[in-house]
Amino acid sequence: MQQHVMAIGGLVDWEDLTGYSKFWVDIVSIPIFSAFAGVITNWTGVLMLFAPLHFRGFRCPGVKTIFPLLPRKLQILPIFAPGGILGFQGFIPARAEKMASICVDKGLAKLGSIRDFMEELDPMGIADHLTEVARPEVRSMTDEIMHREHPDLWRDLPGPMREVVYQRIETQLPKITRHAMSNIHQHIDDLIDVKLLCVGYMRQHPEILKNIIYDLGAKELKFMIRLGFTLGLPMGLALAFILQGYDKVPGLKSVPAWVFVVGGGTLIGIIVNLIAIKMVFEPGEPAPRYRYLWKQAKFAKRQHEAATSFGHSLAYDVLTMPNIANELLHGPRADKTRALLEVVVKEEIDHVLGPIRALVRVAVGSREFDAIRASTTGAAVGIVGNLNDDLEFTQRQAVKIDTFCTTKLRELPPDEFMEMLYSAVEQDAWLLYAHGGFLGLFVGLIHLIVFGA
Repeated sequence: MQQHVMAIGGLVDWEDLTGYSKFWVDIVSIPIFSAFAGVITNWTGVLMLFAPLHFRGFRCPGVKTIFPLLPRKLQILPIFAPGGILGFQGFIPARAEKMASICVDKGLAKLGSIRDFMEELDPMGIADHLTEVARPEVRSMTDEIMHREHPDLWRDLPGPMREVVYQRIETQLPKITRHAMSNIHQHIDDLIDVKLLCVGYMRQHPEILKNIIYDLGAKELKFMIRLGFTLGLPMGLALAFILQGYDKVPGLKSVPAWVFVVGGGTLIGIIVNLIAIKMVFEPGEPAPRYRYLWKQAKFAKRQHEAATSFGHSLAYDVLTMPNIANELLHGPRADKTRALLEVVVKEEIDHVLGPIRALVRVAVGSREFDAIRASTTGAAVGIVGNLNDDLEFTQRQAVKIDTFCTTKLRELPPDEFMEMLYSAVEQDAWLLYAHGGFLGLFVGLIHLIVFGA
């Protein structure tokens, strides 16, 4: 094996070509290859976290047969798809639901409850805006409901009486919307599970989670790539010196040089990844130099800036007014929202009709009267949904959430702040180390082919 490798490397006589001895050829070439290995290892490692967004692969014979025999830890890797498909998907998009859950548990949950977020949004301000949105719709909505539920009554009702109904609804509209929003705010913890909202949304939109995590740690990820060169070069130099004198150490004389080249490349790939991740995430608080040469984690030093990025992403991508309204009206607890609105609407319709309420009930019947109130609830739900179409309003609300989240994130202890990103990365850290080792081994083999042992 050793002779074979040396023969391949002997295709070019580097000593003759350069005029330098084997010592200098190794001293120059090995560090360059190691630096390249460090950069390519960390660059591809970062790339693997985020891309591709969706699974890409091909049908591979034998995969379907071998898959059930693999350990569970390998089966869950995003390199397999049903039907014997072999391919790849970025670790973060592939684990979108799990990583979104981690981000919520480690970060969002520490900022406050959904009630705290709603208070920042100002429920009464939303109610007043809802009044303005609904006011132009009052007459057409009333006509539509009455024509659908009891057309004869509405057609026979004198014009002045209809006008009284219109005017009373318009007059009471601010009170109605404030009453509804007050009830929603009071029961918001029962109507929205913020974790289900965030996890469900990011599971359906893995690109949002990818962008959040990338934006949150963009500078640290670039630092990891640069560190690959910074660490790979001196470690390669150390390996070159080891190769010059290992045969003088008792017990190592019989070990072939190619073992050191390939093994050293593998080890460098693993160590570069390991140190890069440690430097980014440990320690949270400044520590003595004898414990950590870099004193404090890169990510912790940048908490103030990173908090701005994360707060902005939450406000404009996840905890938006459209998403909150959609969760209230169409989420897993939407039936509770509708039940609450029905109670409010029934009370308010009775109040609007006032003294003619009994006459209307007698005229249309109790069942039809209840149907009118139920239809009004459905119309109210539709109007609340119209908030999503008002971009200027949602933008103003997003600014409030952005400020709230950013302030709270900056106040978190560095350890807790870092945990959001670190917890997402550390789930598959062993894969990054294995990836580094594999690429290090590959680069070591290339060096053997080009330069020999």
